[in-house]
Amino acid sequence: MHYRTIGMTGLDVSEIGFGCGGNAGLMVRGNFSEQRAIVERALELGINYFDNAPDYGDGAAEENLGAVLKTLGARPLINSKVEVRVTDLDDIAGHVVRSTEASLRRLGIECLDILQIHNGPRAGPTALEGRGYKTLSLDDFLRPNGALDGLQRILRDGKARHIGFICRGNDAAEVQTLLDTGLFSMVNVSYTLLNPTAGMPCPPGLIVDRDGGDVIGAAARRGTGTAIFSALAGGFLTDESVSGAQRHPLARGIDLSSQATFDAQQKAAQLSFLAQQAGLTLAQAAYRFVLSHPGVTTVLGGFSACHQLEELCDVSGAAPFDADAFSRLDAVWRSNFEVPS
Repeated sequence: MHYRTIGMTGLDVSEIGFGCGGNAGLMVRGNFSEQRAIVERALELGINYFDNAPDYGDGAAEENLGAVLKTLGARPLINSKVEVRVTDLDDIAGHVVRSTEASLRRLGIECLDILQIHNGPRAGPTALEGRGYKTLSLDDFLRPNGALDGLQRILRDGKARHIGFICRGNDAAEVQTLLDTGLFSMVNVSYTLLNPTAGMPCPPGLIVDRDGGDVIGAAARRGTGTAIFSALAGGFLTDESVSGAQRHPLARGIDLSSQATFDAQQKAAQLSFLAQQAGLTLAQAAYRFVLSHPGVTTVLGGFSACHQLEELCDVSGAAPFDADAFSRLDAVWRSNFEVPS
């Protein structure tokens, strides 16, 4: 396992991080024996960074990770988050404090290494509904009693060592404003072979739902680390997905008959040459691409089984693809993944 430093924090994290979210399902839907075995193997392979959130199974992922780590007598670096919902808008800072304290209790620790706001920044007013938390107004981040105020209280009280937030695309200007405060050490961002715009200007011809705005470069210039989530594009950048196979029983299911699934599989298939040329699986090629960006700190893997963990850890330290591979990749992007006739 190779390691990279989170911005200017001095914290060295494994290039492959351990994501505890619901997509892979292990820390939410797995049993204790499965969770312990895979977490223990992850630690053996050198993974030292675990990414969690209260929203993952309504606190189950935090409770389960805490229980496993206690049994193993291990204390890796741990990140968790705060989701701001409509009921929290009148006292965002207080909610940040209360949510963090609840996360610490579930995890069985006294201090998080990194605490992030799970909402991505957006321009204009906040418009949240029910349990929604995907975005939060930039003003609600920065105003008195806002999210940043709450994060600073947590830092002051020694309940987290560093702070960060999530980027969700179409938010480059808002991300830059937050980075310009100089207070944030880690941002989470999606960066994939299907949508590389968080790490570069959008290639001409490529159509994306959400433009990442090269925020990885912006974070690097500010001395802020980046953790990449959904590097496999929700599980589509795998050989199994391209072949139409069902996902692991613990993983979040998809409708194999839907047009959206078919389109994603077709796009992923156009990238199989990267894997074949390098003797890799498609998942390994997707991770190798992400790790080739010098601004990337760690890639958050979602693991349902040990073989997936081992498969992706093998990519750590691999050299970037050669110029020919990147040239072919750029051509695929410029064609907007058009299937050759």
